[in-house]
Amino acid sequence: MISDILPAPVAAIDTFEDHEAELFPEEEELIAEAVDKRRKEFTTGRHCARTALGQLGFAPVPLLPGPRREPTWPSGVVGSITHCKGYRAAAVARTSEVWTIGIDAEPNAPTPPGVLEAIALPPELAMVSELGAAGNKVAWDRLLFSAKETVYKAWFPLTRAWLGFEEAELTINPDDGTFSARILVEAPVVDGVPLDGFTGRWLAREGFVVTAIAVPALTT
Repeated sequence: MISDILPAPVAAIDTFEDHEAELFPEEEELIAEAVDKRRKEFTTGRHCARTALGQLGFAPVPLLPGPRREPTWPSGVVGSITHCKGYRAAAVARTSEVWTIGIDAEPNAPTPPGVLEAIALPPELAMVSELGAAGNKVAWDRLLFSAKETVYKAWFPLTRAWLGFEEAELTINPDDGTFSARILVEAPVVDGVPLDGFTGRWLAREGFVVTAIAVPALTT
């Protein structure tokens, strides 16, 4: 499902079931005392990621968390992992082809009370209300939350900086399955390009909403 909203250079694997995949000792140590839910999501996420890396020709390696719990990838690779109840996915690409990747998945159901107000800016609240009035079957508040998570996942590997929910303003296009994000903090310059926004894609299917950003690498 996630591969349907990612470009061709990206290798993506997803699953609706957990896998009893073997972990590297370094990974096993990280979750030695984890509850069953955490163990399953971690193990299956790593399984998806290593399967996707294999499609790019990379041998299996430990995928350990970084300082913000983000997965660390082999040299020359960018990627992202997501998991929610009933769905796990990973997406990877070579840095020579893709600059950064962010993916997220959420149940296609309304967010708990108070969440939307905590993560949305006033224009986004108005947008979600307007989209909801159209009467379709997308939980637009949950889609907004997912898209903001994806923006952060794409932002952090490039900047190594935190980005709060209130520091990106999103616009969701209900007709073509796209969204755009305008970064509201001072734009850092990455590889000579101001990082002031992203565009991404979204999909609602099988009881989930999934969002993805994949920024093509600059060509010279």
